[in-house]
This record gives sequence, structure tokens and C-alpha cells, in this order.
Amino acid sequence: MCIVALVADRSPLNARSVVLSTLLGTDPPRMHVRRLLRVTDLFGLPQGTVRTALTRMTQRGDLTTDGNGSYALARHLVERQIRQRQSRGAEQVAWSGRWSLLVVTAESRSPDVRAELRRAMGLLRFAEQREGVWLRPDNLPHDRQPEAHGAVDRQCDRYLAHPAVDDAQLAATLWDLEAWAASAGELRREMAALVIRLEAGDTAALAPGFVASADVLRLFQADPLLPDELHDRHWPGRRLRADYDRYDRAYRDLLWHWLAESGPRH
Repeated sequence: MCIVALVADRSPLNARSVVLSTLLGTDPPRMHVRRLLRVTDLFGLPQGTVRTALTRMTQRGDLTTDGNGSYALARHLVERQIRQRQSRGAEQVAWSGRWSLLVVTAESRSPDVRAELRRAMGLLRFAEQREGVWLRPDNLPHDRQPEAHGAVDRQCDRYLAHPAVDDAQLAATLWDLEAWAASAGELRREMAALVIRLEAGDTAALAPGFVASADVLRLFQADPLLPDELHDRHWPGRRLRADYDRYDRAYRDLLWHWLAESGPRH
């Protein structure tokens, strides 16, 4: 199951975060309340608390319901699910050696407009070199995140550039690659221990496995997705994704077997 949570935050999960994470990891993102309650029970969440959270999430527009006990993600969260899937896939295009350079040109921007641009830059995996100047290697598909590209086009001029410095050194100043790699190594070790339990059918591994899966997917979203040319041969990105493929299969198999005891999936 694909779950999203903070990598560095292992505080207890609340009902809203468990429900959203569960649906984000479900394809299609819809589940009967009976099964949602069974998942939240992994974390000792009272049914009344979960039902209240479901009602509030529906009222806020995060969820939709068919009136027969099934809940589904609203459109904006389905888009988040798509981004999560793309982040896991890490699709890139051949790198020509050029960098995408974005320079803010819009004037008199409100705080909301500035925040919109910063969110867009995060989705497009740009790093801010200095105020108003953002860049990254030009190695990601240009047809992804159209709304984020729209926010950029409204506020920035775009250029393609060849920096007059070493590309790998520039990347290391823009992203904390050592911290990302260290987190990846820690999560690979955690998954290696959990996947054995999951494949053996140990349902006690479901709760810690839920959180570990969350951390891996959040780390994927923090991956700058740099070209191979800018990494040394020890970069753990591909190995983390390969490990997670096995782990995710084991988690899904055990979880759905366990959930099957609770009745309808949709």
C-alpha cells in the first residue's frame, strides 16, 4: 500500500491522516467505511473518532461519499495521488547538459501569489539559488504538472542555461543530497526487516509497515530526480525504488488478505 507521511515524524497518526493515506494508496481511491475502520483500528483509533473525521473531511471537500458507506478521494486529492505515483516512478528524459532557469519577473506579488509559486516550484522540483532565481537540470518531462507550469509562466521568464560551474557541485549546493541518501539507506534497512515479516503473513507488521511505507513515499517526493550524470555510482535512488517495489507487493498482499475479513472493498 502506498502511504504518505513525514519521513522524520513518527508521532502517532490521527484519523484524518490514516484515512487519507489509505485512500491515496488505493486504486481506485475508494473504500467502504467498514474497511477504513479496520485500517484505522491498526492504530487504536476509536470508531467514533474515525466516523467524525470522515464526516468533517466530506464537508470540507476532501472526500465524496455515495451514501452507501463508501468514501472516495475528491478530485484535488486524486491529482495528489497521481503526483505520488509519478514520484515513485521517477520518469526522466535524456539530459542534454542544459539547466532550466526560471527568473521571477512579476511585480507587486501578494503573499498568496508568492506562496502559489513556491508550491509550484516544489512540485516541479526546482531549487532556489537566490531570491527570485530557480533552477534544475532540464531532465524531467515537460507535460507533467500543468497547473504548476501555469503558475510559473504567470510569474517567471524561462531560460535554458549551461552553468559556468561544475554541474555536480552546483547540484550539491542546491539540494542536501547526503541527507537524502542517508534517509534512503535507513529506510532500506527498515524495509528489509519488515518485508520478511510481511511475506511470512505477520499481521503485526502492518502498523509499522504502514508508517514505513509513508516515509518511503515522502522521501520519493523529496527526491530532486537529478540525471545519473550528477550522481556517483553509490546513489541509492534506484535501489530504494527496487526495494520498495518488493515491499509494496508484500504489504498490499497481506493488507488486502486481512481486510477481506471485513467485507466490501468499495
